[in-house]
Amino acid sequence: MTNFSTFRVMNEPNFTASLTTATLDELPAGDVLVRVDYSDVNYKDALAAKENGGVIRTYPMTPGIDLAGEVVDSQSADFAPGDQVLVTGYGLGVSHPGGYSQFQRVPAEWLVKRSAGFSAKDSMTYGTAGFTAALAVQELEQLHLAKDAAILVTGASGGVGSVSIALLKKLGYTNIVALSRKTDAQWLLDLGAAKIIRPDEVVPEKVKPLAKQSFAAVIDTVGGPLLAAVLPQIAYGGGAFLCGNAGGIKIETTVLPFILRGIRVIGIDSVNVSHEIRTALWEKLAGEWNVIDQLYTKAITLEDLPETLAALLAGTHQGRTIVEVSQGQ
Repeated sequence: MTNFSTFRVMNEPNFTASLTTATLDELPAGDVLVRVDYSDVNYKDALAAKENGGVIRTYPMTPGIDLAGEVVDSQSADFAPGDQVLVTGYGLGVSHPGGYSQFQRVPAEWLVKRSAGFSAKDSMTYGTAGFTAALAVQELEQLHLAKDAAILVTGASGGVGSVSIALLKKLGYTNIVALSRKTDAQWLLDLGAAKIIRPDEVVPEKVKPLAKQSFAAVIDTVGGPLLAAVLPQIAYGGGAFLCGNAGGIKIETTVLPFILRGIRVIGIDSVNVSHEIRTALWEKLAGEWNVIDQLYTKAITLEDLPETLAALLAGTHQGRTIVEVSQGQ
């Protein structure tokens, strides 16, 4: 019987999130058994490993909303042992045990085959954060903005924000404004940001229904009061692409930016995107939109997860962190 390592969250008798040993018999139902080579760290993973984090409702649970590896066994005609695959979204790491495990069993329809030359490490360098950023940038492209239009990226030092900056730079945008509390983050400028501004530079003491049209568009990972302050500053015909709630789920605003300036708000969901869109976008990220070499990335092991997840919750985490699950194979 194969024994392997898994990072498991339990709530009885007390709440714990720790590395333990499991067997294949303990894995959930699913068509395909995958040896997990890499996973990564996202804000949702940090919430999943936090008591009362609001993400997990069934215990015990293995967090990790992303995984990449190799098919070991398959009951599906679509996959065979040796296939190189990845999974992001659906219920992985939330309602279905996730990527922080050296082996995982998942439904076949969740799997995406990786392109030749697109390694497990590469795919998890993007992960859900990168995939979400790509969805947002793809929507932003529909605005057909000038390449020198001011585009604000909030939460710029995080995973979604930093990948968004790299993708925008790749596509030729030259006036990318990174909003971050970490104003000394030279790496954001190296990534493609034209400048870095602090939250207090866009949040006035009193938010007006309409303000100076400072930005053609915003990719927002924060939500809450920050988003409420930014919406009145979006220029005529611009857009806000919402993909996070680190700053809160509520926004107080008026209809004026929408009915007087014609701005649009697009929600970005990466969890339940159709398989067709997933496959096409992952091929883009592996090919014409590939920015892996530009990203600020660090690697950890399963043993390092508690410290890294705590840093995410504390707001001190930067860039992308990949997890070497099966010795980085």
